[in-house]
Amino acid sequence: MSLLPFLALLVLPLQPPVPAKPDVAFMQGMIAHHAQALTMSALVPARTQRPELLALAERIVVSQQDEIAIMQSWLRERKQTVPDVADTSHAAHATHASHDMPGMLLPAQMDSLSAASGARFERLFLRYMIQHHDGALQMVASLLAAQGGARDPQVFQFASDVDTDQRAEIRRMRALLERLPSNTP
Repeated sequence: MSLLPFLALLVLPLQPPVPAKPDVAFMQGMIAHHAQALTMSALVPARTQRPELLALAERIVVSQQDEIAIMQSWLRERKQTVPDVADTSHAAHATHASHDMPGMLLPAQMDSLSAASGARFERLFLRYMIQHHDGALQMVASLLAAQGGARDPQVFQFASDVDTDQRAEIRRMRALLERLPSNTP
């Protein structure tokens, strides 16, 4: 018996298993979801000087950019289509994303956020970002409920981290929203 077939296994790079469809759909969808959060957060510095909002937006940008890189890498390693987020405004306003993905802001909501400033912007940003984060939680729940979803340990860990992070940010945003002056819409 030749050892050659067994030795070949030692030198061949390990290929990740074929990913489950729910995992691929989750990763692809969450990239577009995160892209809209980046678009929303990019509006903050020009529309408010409230330190808590500036810090929140910065945290969102840093964490979601890192998470996009993780999702893109996971998809590439499995030879799956990686959504292009170079044009985040396109990703954020895509018809599919806006209507089929939980929490995504509709174009009219994005327009109202873009047009607002000061106290009105602060309230809209927090309300819309809470809506957006709630949508991410729904996406995680759907993944975990899907047959074959999140059985890949990386996907399970990533989805768990998204769930934990989004819940913590929602708590912070609700507390901040309660501290804002109530005389704004």
